[in-house]
Amino acid sequence: MGFSELSTILWRERQLLELLLFKLEEEQLLLANGRTRWLAHAAREVETVLEDIRQAELVRAVEVEALVPELGLASNAALQDLVEASPSPWNQILAEHREAFLVSTQEILTLAQANREMISKGQRAVQEALGWLSGPGEETTYSRAGTTDSRHAEVARLLDRVL
Repeated sequence: MGFSELSTILWRERQLLELLLFKLEEEQLLLANGRTRWLAHAAREVETVLEDIRQAELVRAVEVEALVPELGLASNAALQDLVEASPSPWNQILAEHREAFLVSTQEILTLAQANREMISKGQRAVQEALGWLSGPGEETTYSRAGTTDSRHAEVARLLDRVL
């Protein structure tokens, strides 16, 4: 084990971050186009990639722990610590990995926030639409028993057809 293995692991993590970015963009396209039918699948794919990233991080942590004694670093050393303590050319290679992680992470955070805002906006729109259908002072078209009264029969039939 050594720097070469660590670099390979870091490349794998970078690929996973790129895949996560792609999956988040897919999710955003679905949201933007109102294609909610596939949203659960997209969310599941995002979760799968996140789990793969967690596994890769564990593999990296094990590899880093094997290197820190050689570099005179404390346990749980950060990538920046490895950059500073590593000999050439590994310090530059690790610095490039670190920079790529920072860029990818910022892109992912920005896209994830935009997706959360789109989802929240969609939820608010649904709540407003349901409020409009229910009328003032009424919370739902259905009673707690799941039945409707005659005032809401037409709206309930419309909802049943849509759902």
